[in-house]
Amino acid sequence: MEVQNAPTTGGGGGGSTPTVWVFGYGSLCWYPGFEYTDCITGYIRGYVRRFWQGNVTHRGTKEKPGRVATLIEDKEGITWGCAFRVTGSHALDYLQQRECTLGGYVTEYIKFYPRIATEQSGISGEAFPALVYIATPKNEHWIGEEPLLVTARQIVECRGPSGHNVEYLVRLAMFMRDELPGACDEHLFELEGLVRRFVAEANVQLELLLVGNVTPHRIRRDTHEEVRRHVTFEYTSRVPDTKLRCLHI
Repeated sequence: MEVQNAPTTGGGGGGSTPTVWVFGYGSLCWYPGFEYTDCITGYIRGYVRRFWQGNVTHRGTKEKPGRVATLIEDKEGITWGCAFRVTGSHALDYLQQRECTLGGYVTEYIKFYPRIATEQSGISGEAFPALVYIATPKNEHWIGEEPLLVTARQIVECRGPSGHNVEYLVRLAMFMRDELPGACDEHLFELEGLVRRFVAEANVQLELLLVGNVTPHRIRRDTHEEVRRHVTFEYTSRVPDTKLRCLHI
């Protein structure tokens, strides 16, 4: 993946250095691990989030592969997350190693719809292309669909160099509740409920599993939220202010 071939957006400063938006829907939501200039919440259409990808480098091992999120095509689907604006090649080189080389993901550009539009942020509410990392059945770590109970059990039992698999799931669910309290993701929250139940049944303190080898920091998202302006009819008709759209499972 070459940064020079990526679509660019405004706000990246002068010169020829490209500015790219990267959409996160998994661990990037709570631990990006790279420098960025802006972070905003929003969604993409046509995909749902599923824990169908195995992981042996961060949240599991070859003997016990962890379970991490990927995107599955669904014409009625919406996946909420956040987009990071990055400039230059350093962050994308890091993500190429983290997501593609080690994780088995491929890259695509998909329209991202900001949750909030303001003049201050330079974001109008219109969709713009964002770089997205997606695991497909062609990669060697692919798990595919399995009973949710099986996935939950595997998450409870797996740990990798970056920490426990439970941390990956629970912190993602916490991000959704904290940053997008009206959003619904039945797959994610049902899976989290099962994992929390299994951890409790094993008499393990959940907090002990959330202490990994990475230290998540508070991410300042939607810093322009206090200054709003009218967004496009398409945006407001799909996602009313009072309720964020649920996934169709």
